[in-house]
Amino acid sequence: MIVIVALGVVGLAMAFAAQMARWLRVLQREHYDPRSMIRFLGRWSSPPVGPASAPVRIRDRRPVTLSHVLVVVFVVALALHSDAWVVATTILYGLFAPTGLGLRGRTGALRFTRRATLIALCASAVALAISLAGTFSARPWLLGAAVVWAVPMLLDVTTRLLAPYERRQARRFVELATRRLASVHPRVVAITGSYGKTSTKNHLADLLAGAGVVASPASFNNQAGLSRAINENLVDGTRVFVAEMGTYGPGEIADLCAWCPPEIAIVTAIGPVHLERMGSLDVIERAKFEITERARTVILNVDDARLAGWVARLVARGTRVVRASAGATGDADVTVRAGDVWRLEVGGEDVGVFSAPPGLQASNVACAVAAALELGLSREEVLSRVRMLAPVAHRAHVARAESGVVVIDDTFNANPASAEASLALLLAQDLTGRRVVVTPGLIELGVLEHGSNISLAQKVIARGAELLIVGRTNASALQIGAQGAARRVDTREDAVAWVRESLVTGDGVLYLNDLPDHYP
Repeated sequence: MIVIVALGVVGLAMAFAAQMARWLRVLQREHYDPRSMIRFLGRWSSPPVGPASAPVRIRDRRPVTLSHVLVVVFVVALALHSDAWVVATTILYGLFAPTGLGLRGRTGALRFTRRATLIALCASAVALAISLAGTFSARPWLLGAAVVWAVPMLLDVTTRLLAPYERRQARRFVELATRRLASVHPRVVAITGSYGKTSTKNHLADLLAGAGVVASPASFNNQAGLSRAINENLVDGTRVFVAEMGTYGPGEIADLCAWCPPEIAIVTAIGPVHLERMGSLDVIERAKFEITERARTVILNVDDARLAGWVARLVARGTRVVRASAGATGDADVTVRAGDVWRLEVGGEDVGVFSAPPGLQASNVACAVAAALELGLSREEVLSRVRMLAPVAHRAHVARAESGVVVIDDTFNANPASAEASLALLLAQDLTGRRVVVTPGLIELGVLEHGSNISLAQKVIARGAELLIVGRTNASALQIGAQGAARRVDTREDAVAWVRESLVTGDGVLYLNDLPDHYP
C-alpha cells in the first residue's frame, strides 16, 4: 500500500511539473498576460483538423484527441468515486496533454528568468498547500489531482497577485531610463500604430543614417523593452531617439509617454490587431491616441479614415499636424506615390522620383519622410536617402531561393491589410508556374478572426494561388474559405519541406505570418 501511495504522489508531482513547464512557457511567450491562460486553454481544447499533409475538407475533422478522452474518463471517474482512475487519468493528462503542446518548444524554450522563477515557485507553493489540505478530507487524492488540472488557473491568479511587485521592480529600470533621457536629452520620435510601426521606425532611422541616431531595437515597444533600449543604447551625443510604442490596452502608451515624452509622434494605422485583447476598434483608437497628448508635432497616415478624423481634433487644441499619404487622399503634406517609379511630393510640390524595392509600403515611407523633414533634413537629402531604403526583414521581403523559387517572407506580419498587400505582391511577381500561400492564418482579431480567415482563403483561391495551412489554430476557417482546395501540415518546418519538394523554378511562395508553437 505504501508503494502505491508513493507512486501516486510521485506521479502527480511529475504531472504537475510537466503542466507547469507547458503553461509557464505559454505565459512567458504571451508577455505574462494572465488573461492568456484562459485564451490558450480554449485554443488547445478545440479539436484538431486533419489529416495533415493531404487535401482537407470539413468532413475530415477528427472529433477527439487524447486530451478529450482523458477529460471524459476523469469526469466519469469523479462521478463514480473511483479515486484510482482519477489519479491515473490526472497523471496521464499532466504528462501528455494538451495534445501538441510540448514540454520543450521548437520556436522558443522556457527561460527561467527571475520573473518566471518567482511565478513558478509561488504557484507551486499554493498547489502544495492545497494538496496537503486535501489529506484531511475523506478523499485525500482529489485536491492533489485538482491542482494538476488547474495549473493554468494557478498561473493566472499568481501572476495577477504578483503584478504590483513586478510593477515596482520595473519602475527601477524606468527611473534609470528617465535619468538617462534627461542627461542625454535627445529629440524623441515616438511611433505607434496597429501595423507599420516597426517598418516606419526602421525607415526613419535609415533616412537619418549617421552618428547620433538610436532606434529601439526589434519590437522593444513596451515599458520593459523601451527602458532597456534606453539604458543600454542611449549614449552621450545621441541626437535623436526613435521609440516604437505598442499597447495591449488603454493607459500603456500614456504611461510610456509620461517618462519618455515625444517631441514628434507618428501614428501609422488603426486596425483590428490585438482586437482579441482590446475588444473593439474604438478602444484601440483611444489607446493609440494617447501618443499625441505630449507631442508638439503629430504625423498621421491620413489614408486611414480613423486617423484622418484626428486632424481637426488635434489642430483645435493647438498641436501641429503633418498629414502623410500614399496618394489615396488628395489632401496631404507629404505624399509618396507608388508605381513603376515612386514619386515624392511635399507641400503639394513634386520633389522627384525614385525606385523602390518590392515590399515597401508607401504610407510607411511617407510617415518616415515626414518625420525626417521635421527633424531638419532637406528635401534633397530625403530624396537622396529614400532611394536606399530596404524592406524590413520578414516583412514582405522578396528573394529568390537557390532552387529558383521566388520567396516572399512576410512572417512578421499578421493583419488583414498586410495580408492583402502581400498577396498582391505575390501576384505581381513575374512567374510562369505555381503561386502558393503558406500561412497559419491571422490571429488576435477577436470576433473578426473567423470571418477574416475565411476571407483570406477565399482571396487566395480566387486569385489562382494555392493555400497551404500550417497548424490548426485557424484551420477550420481557412478550409471553409478554400472550399476544400487546401492542404494542411502540422508545423512550419513541414511546410518548408513541402515547398522544397514541390516547387521549382518559375514558382513562387508567400510565407504569410508564422505562429510560435505555443499556438496549436
